[in-house]
Amino acid sequence: MFKKHGVKLTILAVVLLFAGAIYYANLAASQANVGVVIEPNIKGNPDGAVTLVEYSDFQCPACAAAVPVVNDLLEEYGEDVRFEYRHFPLVTINPLAIPAARAVEAAGQQGQFWPMHDLLFENQQTWSTAANPTTFFIAYAEELELDVATFRRHLDASVIEEHIQDQFGEARQQGFTGTPTFTLNGERMQFSTYDDFVAQVGAAVATANGETPESAEQSAAEPSSASDLGLEFGI
Repeated sequence: MFKKHGVKLTILAVVLLFAGAIYYANLAASQANVGVVIEPNIKGNPDGAVTLVEYSDFQCPACAAAVPVVNDLLEEYGEDVRFEYRHFPLVTINPLAIPAARAVEAAGQQGQFWPMHDLLFENQQTWSTAANPTTFFIAYAEELELDVATFRRHLDASVIEEHIQDQFGEARQQGFTGTPTFTLNGERMQFSTYDDFVAQVGAAVATANGETPESAEQSAAEPSSASDLGLEFGI
C-alpha cells in the first residue's frame, strides 16, 4: 500500500516539476517579448514613389557586397526610393543567419537596426566563423551603446523569431531561392550586372516622376543565387 502511494507521489512530483518547467519557460518567453514592436526596416524615403525590397541573409557574402551598392543607389535616388530590408535566412548553408537576424532586430528595438545591420555585414568574416557569435553581437551592442540587458532579453523574443520566419516564408512563397533577391515595385528584379540593376531602379524613378526613362536593355540572365551578383559586387 505504501509502495503504491510512493509511486503516485513520485508521478505527481514529476508532473508538477514538468508543469513548473513549462510555466517558467513560458514566463521567460513572455518577458523577452516585453517592449518588442515589429516594424518594417526602411531606408530612403518612407513615402517614396518607388519601392525597392531586398531579401537578404546576414551570413551571405554577396549580401554583404550589396550593402555599398544599395547605399550608393540611395544617395542618388533616396528622395524617390523606399528601400526595405527583409530577412531570408538560408539556414541550410548559413547556420548563423537566424541568430544574426535576431541580433539586428533586437538592436532595432532600440532604434539601431541599420547601425547593427552595417556592423554585422562589415564584420561578417569574424562572427560567422565563431563558435559563439552571440559574444560578438553583445560586443557590437556595447559599441552602439545599447542597453545590453534589454538587448540580451530581446535576442530571445519569440515575436522576433516569428517575424523572421514570416519574412522567410514570404520569400519562399514568391519562389525565391537565393540571396540577395530584390523586388522593384513588387516585381522580382532580373539582372546580371551592376549597371543593369542601377538602370532599372533609375528607370522606375523616372517613370514615377513622369519623365521618359532612358532605355535600359533588360538582361535575360537571372541570377539564381548570390553567385552572379557576387561577381559584380566584388565577391
